[in-house]
Amino acid sequence: MVEGLRFECQSGCTECCRQKGFVYLAEADLARAAAFLGMTAAAFERQYVYRTRHRMRLRVPRNSLCQFLRPDGCSIHPAKPTQCRIFPFWPELLEARREWNKTARWCPGIGKGPLIQIKTARAQAQQMRGAYPALY
Repeated sequence: MVEGLRFECQSGCTECCRQKGFVYLAEADLARAAAFLGMTAAAFERQYVYRTRHRMRLRVPRNSLCQFLRPDGCSIHPAKPTQCRIFPFWPELLEARREWNKTARWCPGIGKGPLIQIKTARAQAQQMRGAYPALY
């Protein structure tokens, strides 16, 4: 059994932001990002969010990247969504070594940095489950 993983974001890297997929939001994510930008939650939602009955996600223009990604990184980094903050300790990556290894092919921080105890990584994965119950 794996006792820990190595991971450390690499300076200047935005590879996780450049992958195809959606950035899902919890209500707390929406409120935090809106406050960071000096907007009401309703205004932030109108401008940046797509909501269905069970999920919310950031709008991404077709064939484009996240609207908050800038050449120097995330423009809302201090208020980034839970999904972004917890990467790469997502349940689907921790539960399948194959998925972790596949992600390591494009994420230069996997395998570097301090040893992260598996218990700590799983606690972060549990935060994902709690923030986005419709996904898990």
